[in-house]
Amino acid sequence: MRVITANAIGILCLATTVASAQTAGPKPGPLPDWSGAWVMQGPTVFDAATVQPKNGRAGEPGVREFPPYNAEYEAIYKTHIELVKQGTFPDPISTCGTPHGFPRLMNLPDLYEFVVTPQQVIVLGENGPNVLRIYTDGRTHPAPADLWPTYSGSSVGHWEGDTLVFTTISLKGFSGKDVIVDRTGLVLSDASRVTTRMRTIDDKTMEARMVIEDPKALTAPWTVVKRYTKQPPGTWGWDYSCAENNRNPISNSGRTLTLGPDGKPIDKVKD
Repeated sequence: MRVITANAIGILCLATTVASAQTAGPKPGPLPDWSGAWVMQGPTVFDAATVQPKNGRAGEPGVREFPPYNAEYEAIYKTHIELVKQGTFPDPISTCGTPHGFPRLMNLPDLYEFVVTPQQVIVLGENGPNVLRIYTDGRTHPAPADLWPTYSGSSVGHWEGDTLVFTTISLKGFSGKDVIVDRTGLVLSDASRVTTRMRTIDDKTMEARMVIEDPKALTAPWTVVKRYTKQPPGTWGWDYSCAENNRNPISNSGRTLTLGPDGKPIDKVKD
């Protein structure tokens, strides 16, 4: 009887071990080395694949992109394009200290740094304050009752080989008119959901492929690809304090000014 019991226990332990191995799945491989400083390629037009004219820059009159907007959001975008032409389109970050928000956070001038650990990946934007926390410890997004729209939202992800795959939800969008996507006037709603795949495609180049879904603003998923170039070893990242030397005050008429070295507006406007 004792022999039978011992055999039964052995079989049970073996079955438990096999089941645990099956449910645990394969262990993740070595994490990639994303150390150093990185700078986005090209100007701060969010979707360079669709921008017109092709050499257009965000904030220049007449420049636009072509996301798959529905009629409501296309009308909002066209209104913003006209405001850009008049020089009166308000960029929320002109107040200084306001985060850019996601996905604009992936479209910054100046440099980026990436902190990669088994539990999370942190994206640091020198032009800020901009911090994106991507949890890779197996957690899921919080329950809807525990979420509210924020600048960077809630991001959880996992590794597929050397590719970081993460989803971002609970974003502010244009709900409070305090987050835009770029200075052409692009905006998304607070229902947007972004799935991002990040990887290095060679030793000097990182790619972020974002698929944006937004049932309030878009008629189809919108794919945008951003690339970043690794900077020479020893490149420094610095504090960026916009308010410390803010040369873009807002006039009484709502026009964004640029101040010269003497503190006077370069662009003469009538208030």
